[in-house]
Amino acid sequence: MMIYIAGILLLGSCANGQANTNHKDNDKQFASAPQPKAGEEVTTFGGGCFWATSEAMLELKGVNRVIAGYAGGTVKNPTYEQVCTETTGHAEVVQVYYNPKVISYETLMKAFFSAHDPTTLNRQGWDEGTSYRSIAFYRTPQEKETIAKVVNEVNASKHYPKKVVTQVEPFRTFYPAEKYHQGYFREHLDDNSYLTSVSLPKIVKMRKAMKAQLKPEFQK
Repeated sequence: MMIYIAGILLLGSCANGQANTNHKDNDKQFASAPQPKAGEEVTTFGGGCFWATSEAMLELKGVNRVIAGYAGGTVKNPTYEQVCTETTGHAEVVQVYYNPKVISYETLMKAFFSAHDPTTLNRQGWDEGTSYRSIAFYRTPQEKETIAKVVNEVNASKHYPKKVVTQVEPFRTFYPAEKYHQGYFREHLDDNSYLTSVSLPKIVKMRKAMKAQLKPEFQK
């Protein structure tokens, strides 16, 4: 996606073949999704561009790893370019590996809802399309109940002027994204105006809402 604000071109995460021109062949290989380690649990959700969501979740205490990828679609092993066509049904998502003794699933869901706007259908700000939809996947009935509880709390708080439209679906398959998407925010914050103008405000929003749950280096 190409976005113009005040005459400035911002390269978004689906920016007309950016994936093909700015990265080495090795970077375009798919990342892997490891099995959870002993004592570790995993959850998967999407709240718009996964560059911002990955960074936001990784800043939370108890979160060990975050893998950016795709879920919720019908095409096996989709590429970034395919997902960007908005024809595969996938959303940009993150798979979060966390220590439940440090951070609960409910707290993660609260962070998720604070890191994006869950009330805008198929879009996050300037990013528009089904790949940017708000979606949460549950692996157990208890997780489904927790998502519903947090959604009710968000709606009751009137924090957003509209009701939450986040899709809630059973988890099926997660496809890791290409290697260059992993940790993209930290690696390119200084050379990508999309990150500073679109991604960073979402991360700052989450930091303010979840300050007590942030790792020490992000509590400043």
